[in-house]
Amino acid sequence: MKAIESVSRAVTGKRGRWVTLAVWILLVAVLSVVWPPVNAVEDNNAANLESTAPSVVADTVAEREFGNGADVPALVVWKRSGGLSEDDLGKLKALTQALTEAPLQDQTGIIPLYQLPDPVLLSQLSEDKSSFVLPILFDPEADADRLKENVEALKAKVKEIFGENPFETPIDETDALSARVTGPVGISIDATALFSNADVTLLIATVLLVMVILLLIYRSPILALIPIAAVGFAYGVTSPLLGLLAEQGIIIVDAQAIAIMTVLLFGAGTDYCLFLISHFRHVLTEEEDKRTALVKAFKGSSGAIAMSGFTVVIALLVLLLAKYGAYQRFAVPFSLSILVMGFASLTLVPALLAIFGRASFYPFVPRTPEMEAERARRKGKQPRARKQRSEGIGALVIKRPWTIMLATLILLGGLAGFSTQLKYTFDLLSSFPSDMESREGFTVIGEQFSAGSLAPVKVMVDTEGKANDLKERLESLPYIAKVGEPQQGKENKQIQAYEVEFSMNPYSMEAMDHIPDLREAAEQALLAAGITDPSDQVWISGQTAMQYDTEVIGDRDAMVVIPVVILLIALLLLLYLRSLVATIYLIGTVVLSFFSALGLGWIILHYGFGVEAIQGAIPLYAFVFLVALGEDYNIFMVSRIWQKSKTMPLKQAIKEGVNETSSVITSAGIILAGTFAVLATLPMQVLIQFGTVTALGVLLDTFIVRPLLVPSITAILGRSAFWPGRRDFSADQAKSKPSM
Repeated sequence: MKAIESVSRAVTGKRGRWVTLAVWILLVAVLSVVWPPVNAVEDNNAANLESTAPSVVADTVAEREFGNGADVPALVVWKRSGGLSEDDLGKLKALTQALTEAPLQDQTGIIPLYQLPDPVLLSQLSEDKSSFVLPILFDPEADADRLKENVEALKAKVKEIFGENPFETPIDETDALSARVTGPVGISIDATALFSNADVTLLIATVLLVMVILLLIYRSPILALIPIAAVGFAYGVTSPLLGLLAEQGIIIVDAQAIAIMTVLLFGAGTDYCLFLISHFRHVLTEEEDKRTALVKAFKGSSGAIAMSGFTVVIALLVLLLAKYGAYQRFAVPFSLSILVMGFASLTLVPALLAIFGRASFYPFVPRTPEMEAERARRKGKQPRARKQRSEGIGALVIKRPWTIMLATLILLGGLAGFSTQLKYTFDLLSSFPSDMESREGFTVIGEQFSAGSLAPVKVMVDTEGKANDLKERLESLPYIAKVGEPQQGKENKQIQAYEVEFSMNPYSMEAMDHIPDLREAAEQALLAAGITDPSDQVWISGQTAMQYDTEVIGDRDAMVVIPVVILLIALLLLLYLRSLVATIYLIGTVVLSFFSALGLGWIILHYGFGVEAIQGAIPLYAFVFLVALGEDYNIFMVSRIWQKSKTMPLKQAIKEGVNETSSVITSAGIILAGTFAVLATLPMQVLIQFGTVTALGVLLDTFIVRPLLVPSITAILGRSAFWPGRRDFSADQAKSKPSM
C-alpha cells in the first residue's frame, strides 16, 4: 500500500502532475517521429494458414507441377441482358490482345481470345448468351493494394477500348453492357477496402459516441474530455510501438486488427478511467482537500484497475497460442494497447484530475457538507439538503438472494440454450454488402454458370504411373458439376491433376464439408489402381480446401485457447481475491454470460435479421473479449465488497459494494457496449456479428451478471465465499448476538 500511495502522490503532486503530463506529451511526440505509425505498416495479404496446412502444401505442389497453380485469378464478368453482341466479343478479343502484348504490372496470364475461333468463343458464353467470364491471373505475391492498382489499370484499358465504362453500369440495367471484377482478386480488394474504410469510420464514430455518453451521464464537458485525452495519448504511444514491431518483422498487423483495436482501446480504456473518476467523485464529498481525496481514490481503485487491465492483457496474449494467422495477429496489438492504456489510467488520468481538481466535474461540482454550507452562507442561502442514498439494487439482492439467483440463472440459461442452434460459415463473400462489385459478379456467375466455376478446386494425385479411374469417380459425385481433363505434372510426370467445379457455392459450408469426400474418392481410386498407401499421395488445392483447413485449425485453436484463458484468469483471480470459491463462481458466471450472449445474438441476427449463419471466427473472438472484459466489472465490484467486509457485516458490505459500484459500472458497460455496437453499423457482416454479440455480452454482464447474479451468489454463500481466505467476521457475529 505504501508503494501505491507513493505513486499516487508522485503523479498528483504540484510538480508531479505537470511532469507526468509532460512525459506523456514528450513520449508521444518522440515515438511518432522516430517510429512509423501502425497504419503505415499494415499487411493485409498475410497468410492465415501455416505452411504445413494440407491446402498450402497442395498449392506448393500445384505451383511446382502445373505452373499457374498458385496464381491468383481475377474473374471479369461481362453481361448484357439481351445477349452479348458481335461488337462486344470483338472488343473483348481486342482487350485480351492488348493485355497479352502489354500485360498489367502483376499479370501472369490471360486467355488469348483473339486467337480463338468464333465457335469456340461462343461456346464459352452462358446458355442465354448474355454473360461471359474472362479470367486474368496475377502474381500471388501482389498484395491487395497492388492488385487494386492492376484492376484500376484494367478498367482504364477497358474504357479506352470499349469507349465506355461498363464497370459503372448497373448490373441489372436492361440491354446495357456491364462488367464486374470478382474471384479471389476482386474479393481481396473489396475486403481490404471495407476494413480500410472501417478504420477511419470507427475512430470518428467511437470518439463521438464516448463523448455523447459521458456528457449524458456526467453532464460535465471537462470530465468527458479526460478519458478521451487519455485514450488518445495511449493510442499515440501504442501506434508507433506496434509500427516498430511490424517494421522489424516481429509481428504482422492488418486493417481488421487495427480497426477492432481502436474500439477496444476506447471502450476498455474509458472504463478504467471511470473506475478512478467515480471513486474520486465520491471521496470529494467526504474530503475537502482535492489532493488527499485523489490519493484516497487512487488507493481504493488502482488495484482493481491494474488487475482488470492485467486480466485482459493476459487473456488476449493467449491468442499467440493459436495457429490461425488472424487470431495471432490480434494478440500483440490488443494486449499492448490495453497495457499502455492501463499505465495511462494510473498515471496520466490522476495527473489530469489533479490539474483540474473539482473543476473536472463542473458544473456539478462535488463538495463536502461543510463546503456546501459555507458556499450557501456566502450566497445568503440555506444549504441544500443532501439526497438520501436509496437502498438501491444492493438491498434487494441481500433481501431475496435465492429468488434473484434462480431468476437470473433461468434467464441466462434459456438464452444460452439458443447458442446450440448456431450455424457457421467461412464464406467471406457472403459478409459483403449485396451491391459490392465482387459479390455482384459472383451473383451473375451463380445465375448464368456453375457457381463452382468461381473457385474450382484442383485434385492432384501421384499415380506412380498406374492407370486409374479417378476422373470417372469424381464425375459420379452428385455435388460435382464439372471435372476437367487430366493434366500431367512438369517435374513428376506421374502426378495428375483435375480441375473440379462444385455444383454449389464453393465458399459454402456444404462445399467445404465435401473436401474430405474428394480426398477419400482420390485415395479409393489409387487403392483400386494398386497403390497400398495413398494417404500422402493426394493433394487438394483451391479456396474451398483452404476454408476447410481454416475450419479445422479454428476448431483446434478454440480447444487450446479457451481452456488456457479460463485457467489463467482463474489463477489471477485466485491470487487477487485469495478465494477459491469466489474464483469458481466468478469464472462460471462470465462463461454463462458468454453463451447467453451467443444465444441472444443468434436470436437477433437469425430470427430478427434473417442471417443464415455467423462467421466461424466469431465465437472465439467473442469468448476472449467477453470473459476478459466481463471479469473487469466483477473484479471492480467484488474488490469493493471484499474491502468493506473487513469493517462491516458481509450483507451490509454486499449492499454498499453493489450500490457504490452500480453507477460507474453501468456507465462503463454502456460505453463499452456502445463502442462495440459501432461495429454493427459497418457494411461488413463479420464486424456486424462480432459487434452485436460482444455488445450484448457486455450488457448482460452490466445489467444482470454483475448487479444481480454475482452478489446474490455471494450473499447465499456467506462466509464460504471467502474460502480458503480468512476474514474477521466479528462484525457479523456481534450483530447476530441478542442484546442483553
